[in-house]
Amino acid sequence: MLFSFSEQSSELRIELEDFMRDHIYPNEAKYFEEAKSKGAWKTYDIVEELKSLARQHGLWNLFLPEHAGGAGLTNLDYAPLCEIMGRSLLAPEIFNCSAPDTGNMEVLVRYGTAEQQERWLTPLLAGEIRSCFAMTEPAVASSDATNIESTIVRDGDHYVINGRKWYTTGATDPRCKIIIFMGRSAAAGADRHRQHSMILIPIDAPGVEVVRALPIFGYEGVPDRASEVTFTDVRVPVANMLLGEGRGFEIAQGRLGPGRIHHCMRQIGLAERALERMCLRTSSRVTFGRLISEQTVTQERIAESRILIDQARLLTLNAAHAMDTVGNKAARAEIAMIKVAVPNMACRVIDWAIQAHGGGGTGDDFGLAIAYAISRVLRLADGPDEVHRNQIARMELKRHAIQ
Repeated sequence: MLFSFSEQSSELRIELEDFMRDHIYPNEAKYFEEAKSKGAWKTYDIVEELKSLARQHGLWNLFLPEHAGGAGLTNLDYAPLCEIMGRSLLAPEIFNCSAPDTGNMEVLVRYGTAEQQERWLTPLLAGEIRSCFAMTEPAVASSDATNIESTIVRDGDHYVINGRKWYTTGATDPRCKIIIFMGRSAAAGADRHRQHSMILIPIDAPGVEVVRALPIFGYEGVPDRASEVTFTDVRVPVANMLLGEGRGFEIAQGRLGPGRIHHCMRQIGLAERALERMCLRTSSRVTFGRLISEQTVTQERIAESRILIDQARLLTLNAAHAMDTVGNKAARAEIAMIKVAVPNMACRVIDWAIQAHGGGGTGDDFGLAIAYAISRVLRLADGPDEVHRNQIARMELKRHAIQ
């Protein structure tokens, strides 16, 4: 299938590429240095500076519909823009298009009440605050989200929340003001997909404790600030419930579909940049009297990388097109396939790029080690490979079932 993009998407692509060249790439070293020196509990000056500049250029909230203050792009039109932003781990937040805020803003746009939107969505859209998403738990296998044990219990005009979460993205950020929390709100025995709810919890509510930052392969604070958070008898008003009791999985599916497109397109951008680095490095280094780029093994890896990236991109654009034309539910196979294919592709391409850089590839000078770390995490985030493969297999078996 040939994909065509709107004039608006094409124009934004040029503007984004210019902004990346002029402002993002030149400031990456400063960003990583700030992250290293300040850690996960501080803001980074370069981020705030560039966010203001991106907003002045109109490159802001590009992923959202127009009525919510975004660019009003389809999933397909947004995909190439997301790929451009994904080339740098600094970029997505600069354009207010980074996780978990994108997913949380989409939740508030789709399912939030007018009061919830005014209090939390408006400052998120403006980039004045940040948010986090508390779902995964250390005590259970959270790849099956029906295992979630944290509780949301009604007590008069309030809900009382108890639980322990980890890999809660963004909680150590001092700008984080609101948590979207998923917990069990119904007794066991009910429909297993109607036992859980999502609720809004201000991060400064009594009983909320951000226990620690969780470094990813030793990286703390870049780019996701994974955290462990405990909730002890936290009380919030009934009005903080999202959509209604027992509708947590419904919200999760609405949240994760677009988010997987975003993650995958960003991964493709990251892999493209790794391939560029591999080509440049091997074309400038000599071993045993020949350029490394002239070695057959190097050429095979470069060729295979090109094939894998293009395959992944076409698969992801197809999923975006399906979401736009038949909806997220009908496109669930396409979405599951990219969630498996793209992070695995990125891990392979980046690993080859690391190999091409020798020992230097394992450090921070070329940005490859952290790129690999993030790509490896995405084989677990939003559901591990195994869960998506099982889902794909079940749908395929059903399609070929004997009538």
